[in-house]
Amino acid sequence: MSEFAGLRAAVTGGASGIGAATTRLLAERGARVAVLDIQAPAELVPQSISITCDVTSTAGVAAAMHIIETDFGGLDVLVNNAGMGARGDVTAQDADTWHHLLDVNVVGMARVTSAALPMLRRSAHAAIVNTCSAVAVLGVPDRALYAASKGAVLSLTLAMAADHIGEGIRVNAVAPGTTDTPWVQRFLAAADDPVAVIEELRRRQPLGRLVTADEVAHAIAYLASPLSGSTTGSILGVDGGMVTLRIPSP
Repeated sequence: MSEFAGLRAAVTGGASGIGAATTRLLAERGARVAVLDIQAPAELVPQSISITCDVTSTAGVAAAMHIIETDFGGLDVLVNNAGMGARGDVTAQDADTWHHLLDVNVVGMARVTSAALPMLRRSAHAAIVNTCSAVAVLGVPDRALYAASKGAVLSLTLAMAADHIGEGIRVNAVAPGTTDTPWVQRFLAAADDPVAVIEELRRRQPLGRLVTADEVAHAIAYLASPLSGSTTGSILGVDGGMVTLRIPSP
């Protein structure tokens, strides 16, 4: 497939996990891709550039958009994927941690989108895809801060879709379940019993396994594609049935 041929994309948090998988897929389908991340990708795929960018920095985000404007001449697709995780109930993190995570996961998304809008408004195929989460609509223990941020992302996605539909900019989100990413691998490495923890995570999803980064990337590509021109204001679950299915235990 080459439906992204001639289009220009930016992926925040594009150096690893879901972001890296999305970068690869968009490039394979013909897009030029700017990888925005605080760290450089381990391997730069063809048709991509790496831009060091902290989404909590207004000046840094503006500088990244200037590079995209200069190198690509504009932007058609923005994937707001940068984010961080947190475990625990409402007492587990102090106020500074709450403010920082919300700055990365929510305000950072608004910050990047705001800076990208002038370029997106000039595009004939403008699309924004935000990375949300199944926990935005499903209560999961020990996810208070993270769930709060992703609930905000869900609402922000719908508000952005309403705000910019008149400008021809589509806005959607993916809502993955537990996905096999570097963050999950670090979490498992720190667990007292990684085998028990991974089994618990697998059982939580009716498919019986973790979601893969490539599966989320394919969902992002679907929402971003010009072939999905009538899809906006949608939250696409990629969660192995975690939100909608209740399968009795054997």
